[in-house]
Amino acid sequence: MTEVAQPSPPWQTKPTDRFVLKWIKLNLSARITPRLIGVRWLKPSMITVCSTALGVWAGIMFALGWGLVAGLLAAASQIMDGVDGQFARLTGQQSAAGAFLDSVMDRYSDGSLVFGLTIYCLWLDFPAWVIAVLGAVALMGSGLISYTSARAENVGINLGGPTLASKGTRTSTVAVSGILSPWSSLIPLLALVYLAVHSNTVVLYRIGRAFRVVPAEDGES
Repeated sequence: MTEVAQPSPPWQTKPTDRFVLKWIKLNLSARITPRLIGVRWLKPSMITVCSTALGVWAGIMFALGWGLVAGLLAAASQIMDGVDGQFARLTGQQSAAGAFLDSVMDRYSDGSLVFGLTIYCLWLDFPAWVIAVLGAVALMGSGLISYTSARAENVGINLGGPTLASKGTRTSTVAVSGILSPWSSLIPLLALVYLAVHSNTVVLYRIGRAFRVVPAEDGES
């Protein structure tokens, strides 16, 4: 008889979590969060800052050429990024301010990883201007994924189903590329190309969908 999969407890994930991010929260973050409940002085915002610090540290390690260390730190950052929300839900400390802080801190971590990955790739035997362009495009695309999601929600545009361009997937891609960098220095370059191409492809798709779903209207950017 086939077993029916049981839904995950509500504290482990959010309805908007998909694909890679959901797997990370269910299988990795959820193993850490319950162990922190007894720490009375701990606040969700502290975990958020810790996650960001790990992400920024990972970016610095990439820039210094330490791909493996950077990958491990990026992975730890992504896992802790799931812990703060789980901890807030389990302890009843959810707040709009906390959600806002989490979103802002994510941008610092995201930007640091892309910037560090770009510097790492500049050491490779490729034209520097090509790497610089890829890095700039990847940085803009990564930021625009989050911005278009928030802006579309604000103006009431349905962007359709989830994509593989979310922060969870982007950070995981960078982390895996760093962990595998000792085997091939080209793997981080492939990750940078992925970030540049896929994120901006999704942004362009969302722009097109916005004009198909709703009539064009004047608005502030």
